[in-house]
This record gives sequence, structure tokens and C-alpha cells, in this order.
Amino acid sequence: MSNLTLREVRRDSRVKAYIQGANEQMAAIGYTEHGFRHAGIVAAMARGIPHKLNMPKRESELAAIAGYLHDVGNVINRNIHCETGAMLAYDLLNSMGMEPTELAVIMGAIGNHEEECGFPINAVTAAVIIADKSDVHLSRVQNPNPMTFDIHDRVNHAVQKSYLRVDAEEKVISLELDVDTESASVTEYFEIFLLRMVMCRRAADMLGCKFKLVINGVDL
Repeated sequence: MSNLTLREVRRDSRVKAYIQGANEQMAAIGYTEHGFRHAGIVAAMARGIPHKLNMPKRESELAAIAGYLHDVGNVINRNIHCETGAMLAYDLLNSMGMEPTELAVIMGAIGNHEEECGFPINAVTAAVIIADKSDVHLSRVQNPNPMTFDIHDRVNHAVQKSYLRVDAEEKVISLELDVDTESASVTEYFEIFLLRMVMCRRAADMLGCKFKLVINGVDL
């Protein structure tokens, strides 16, 4: 039985090439960062959610692997990157010896992480969704010219601090943001992130928790 770990996945030369290529494509079409930084942060948060909720250790590891690979489909095209990412992950992880039952979990999580077509079908998927949507921060902005920022750049650039808090006792998962409202308004945040927050709420429900958004110390 294979117990493939995130550490092994990260070391794979194909994984490195695909994630680098994915971010290069995102930068070329004007998207925020989707490279090693985002992959690493999502993997860490996706691992931490089930861990803090006292779920099985292997579930945390699978969430971390899925979180690290969730955007790999962008190396092909932004369109249907969930579906292509799931198939690329299958090819990569199958060749590393991952068991079919675990492959199915990873593929489902990657295939369901976007709000347009995804659903938190299980705990691993729910953890990846929340982790992905919680990575909002100024360090994601790749556009060097503030004069040409779009709304995604402005909102991300306005977030000075982002922290995902998991309270296992109270069963509450909170995304806490410090936002410079002179750079972007809270209204702008909701304009682009409302559907993502609804998806996070559904994912938290799947985990038996409530989801809470806190901006500048105010519960929303």
C-alpha cells in the first residue's frame, strides 16, 4: 500500500515544471499568482483544516497533496482547469504509485475546487476549497503597475494580512482579513468574492462547521 506524501510530490520534476508553467500562463493573461507560493499556502491550509478538526492523519495528507496540485491544469489553459488538473494529477500520482481509492479522492477535490462548477463532495474537497479561497493577499498580485490594476489586483493588493482560523471546539472556521479600504472597498471584495464565500460556507457545512468572514475585526 502506497503512502505517498506531499514532500515526495513536491520533489517531482514534472510537478515543478507544470506549476511553473501554470503560473507563467496566469501571468501572461493578467491573473494573480498561481505558482509555488499559492500551491504551498493552499497545501498547508488544506492540511491544517482536517488536522485541527481531529480527522484522520491520512485525510490531512491527501488534502495537502490535492491542495498543492489543485491549479496544475492552468498549465494547459485557464478554461476547465479543474477537469484538466484532475487528469494531470491522476497521471502524476498514478505513476508515483498512489492507490486508486486515494487517486479518486484527489481527482474529486481538484475537479470540484472552483465555484462555477464545484461542490464539497467530501472532507478533503471541502478543505481544499476553503484553503484555496482563503489565499487573498497583496503578495498574489503579479502586475507591477498599480495604474493598470483590475478589481482582482486591487482587492488582493488591499489585503495586508490574511489568516484562516479553525476553532475545533466551537466548530467555526474563520477567514480574518486586514484590508486597506483606501486601496479597495469591502464592497469590491464582495463583488468578486461573494460566490467564493458561499462555497466556503458549503464546504464548512460539509466539515460540520460554520464559516465566518471577519474584515478589519468586524464579523460579516
